Amino acid sequence: MNRIKYPAYLDKILTPKVAAMIIKNHDVLGVSGFTKAGDSKSVLPMVADRALHEDIKVTVLSGASLGYDTDADLAKNGALYKRMPFQADPTLRKSINSHEVLYVDQHLGQTADMLQKIDSFKIDVAIIEAVGVTEEGYIIPTTSVGNSPAFTEKAEKIIIEINTTFPESLYGLHDVKFLKKQPNRDVIPVLKSDTRIGDPFIKIDPEKVVAIVYTEVPDSPAVISAPDEKTTAISKHILDFLGNEVDEGRLTESLLPLQAGIGKTANAILSGFTNSRFKDLTMYSEVLQDSTFELFDAGKLSFASASSITVTEECSKNIFSDFDKYKDKLVLRPQNISNSAEVISRLGIIGINTAIEFDIYGNVNSTHIMGTNMMNGIGGSGDFARNGYLSIFACPSMSKEGKISHIVPMVSHTDHTEHDIDILVTEQGLADIRGLAPIERARVIIDKCVHPDYKAQLLYYFEEAYKLGGQTPHILPETFSWHTRLKTEGSMKIKKVVKSIV
Repeated sequence: MNRIKYPAYLDKILTPKVAAMIIKNHDVLGVSGFTKAGDSKSVLPMVADRALHEDIKVTVLSGASLGYDTDADLAKNGALYKRMPFQADPTLRKSINSHEVLYVDQHLGQTADMLQKIDSFKIDVAIIEAVGVTEEGYIIPTTSVGNSPAFTEKAEKIIIEINTTFPESLYGLHDVKFLKKQPNRDVIPVLKSDTRIGDPFIKIDPEKVVAIVYTEVPDSPAVISAPDEKTTAISKHILDFLGNEVDEGRLTESLLPLQAGIGKTANAILSGFTNSRFKDLTMYSEVLQDSTFELFDAGKLSFASASSITVTEECSKNIFSDFDKYKDKLVLRPQNISNSAEVISRLGIIGINTAIEFDIYGNVNSTHIMGTNMMNGIGGSGDFARNGYLSIFACPSMSKEGKISHIVPMVSHTDHTEHDIDILVTEQGLADIRGLAPIERARVIIDKCVHPDYKAQLLYYFEEAYKLGGQTPHILPETFSWHTRLKTEGSMKIKKVVKSIV
């Protein structure tokens, strides 16, 4: 019980099953968790179990994706009415695309603001994972902060899950500041990645706490594939580009704070910095992956700010078995600060994110398959793409044994417009489209990024469209023909480029 320093909470200790009964049908839940880190591992799964034998549907808001099978169980058991602002679970994804669950895909930096702006949007119960609670009854988070402060501020009731898996030495890792409601918000005075502006805990009203639950389930481990030929090539193109920026005097070898999305490609790109010319690097990102700690261990990275730590099982053991080794080099913030447009712009973040596809004019689709089916969500990529110093998007040029080109005439869904993109990169090469008109961008993207198997086909489309005129030339009947061909014939390739497709 030594993790509970506030004596009044001792009478509120419940089992997860009993605590889950506090949640009612149609409740809106604000749950901790950001990319599998620091999420509810006891109470929320019990809500999913309840849906097997009773009528209960809830709306779930989080920071980002939840770990283990929580989202999957909520979806398949019929416990979810609505989910936001991000998810990454295949079962839930299927339920979203079949209209069984409503999904609000949202910039991760905007959820907390939405809760402040819309008074009628209530949070009935906040479920927050903690290392412990302070003498004042305040919450010490575990491996993420996410939207937890916003949820506890708005919630009518709070359930705290004390996770004893994590060492109490996490105290001091977090930097929590509550932002005022717009339009009367103060400046967010983060001047560098390591600037601290808040408290190492989440201040709450102890009267809201209705249950304390103990758990000892670790975070769901990240599954990250080792860099392969394609991701290694993408990383090299980016490193070469940044090296040239240094040579041209636009950056120093410490660059500017780095941000990277999650997953195999992003992790491989960051890993590439380990053996690069760059030094004394910093990060101002959303998620810290294995590559972050590789860079720390290699002496390349001096400080990292984010909203969560999401790592593999092996990396987790390394970090938390000797957390003092990293503690003074890390800070975890609420995501409306980690993803704040104001701070991202001030610090000049170099944002590196991944795309599903991009088109010849530089528009990026990062959320939808074939323009219709949701994959995961936009996450924080838009926050950094629009506001950073450099906006870089990467993806493979081709996949599915050559059946799919990830560079197309027009993206089937637009998440990031051509106005917000600086650099596009595949394993084939890198296109710097800064300051280029649409027709100039098209020629550079086709030349640098497209796989040889599709280059002639895409160049032909552009040349025929160019003949029709226009600022951004397109052949409207053929714009989505690549996607249609994939659906009807199983491949985006055409058997033969005919004389004219107009």
